[in-house]
Amino acid sequence: MDNKLECLAKDEDIVLYRMQTEGKVCTLIASTPETRSICNDPTVAGIAYTSRLRMACAKVLKAGGAFLPLVEDEIVVINILRGGLNFGLRDALHEAYGWNNHTTCFISAQRARNTSNPEEWHITENAYRKVYFPRKTSLVIGDVVATGTSLSYALDELLRTALEAGTRLKSILFFTFGGPKALEILEKVDAECRLRFPGYQQTTLVYLEGCFEVPDLSSPLSIRLTGTDLVRYKAIMAPEFVTSQYANPAYPIERCIIYDAGSRAFWVREFAADVYDYWKQVLDLADRGVTFEQYLKERFPEIEADKFGQMSLKDVALGQLAKMKPFIP
Repeated sequence: MDNKLECLAKDEDIVLYRMQTEGKVCTLIASTPETRSICNDPTVAGIAYTSRLRMACAKVLKAGGAFLPLVEDEIVVINILRGGLNFGLRDALHEAYGWNNHTTCFISAQRARNTSNPEEWHITENAYRKVYFPRKTSLVIGDVVATGTSLSYALDELLRTALEAGTRLKSILFFTFGGPKALEILEKVDAECRLRFPGYQQTTLVYLEGCFEVPDLSSPLSIRLTGTDLVRYKAIMAPEFVTSQYANPAYPIERCIIYDAGSRAFWVREFAADVYDYWKQVLDLADRGVTFEQYLKERFPEIEADKFGQMSLKDVALGQLAKMKPFIP
């Protein structure tokens, strides 16, 4: 994947880049103060998290309005339950354009690890759906994408439904905190849409802050959740996001840029316990002699450790544990 970024729009509220890719999907990276705070600071949880994410999506819609083929009466916002609810796209469209008549639908697609092979995933809890399409339809979707299991299932179901309903699908706009799988899946879907829906216009993928890596068993990280984490290591990121790492030494060594998106929004105590457990593991590494510079080089080698001065990994871990403790009853 070519990591050259072309700046399309820039002001103090949003920077929008086009990412060079080989396929037909229009691939963007958007950086905003709101999404940088979400990716860097796990204390941004619950309503604070979903509010900032909605605001960021509205900014992307407003900044990209000139090249996004969106018509109010043709818009169908798809919420892939439950993570898709976090993006607040129904309200974001109203905030960006003042729209009121766009449609909102829901489809459940919860993934789980296979018991026989924990590195493989399957879909569970997929019984609920409330989907209806107008004669001409443009889909607007948001979800976190690591393995892409839920996204692939949901898009297959939506395209099947659109074909059965005789809908003319015009475009797909997808927002994500995600990794390379999002682009891979959307390239396949884009090809199918161009084949099956005459006049199909465009698939647009918006990565928030970057196209992050998803670790597997071979990834050289001391602490990782394979198939789940979205990590800074070897990621393609907005320059503004990279610069923001220097604001706090904890930022570049967080385990994941989002952790569990569902619990972060709807069950904060579980989310906080996950983050707390990570920093306990970091504290253990520090007690075993791992330095801040060593750990930073492992998790985000592009960052310059000397800009943080003489930093103690133990002190950073203790500080993060203290910040997360109030979220845990």
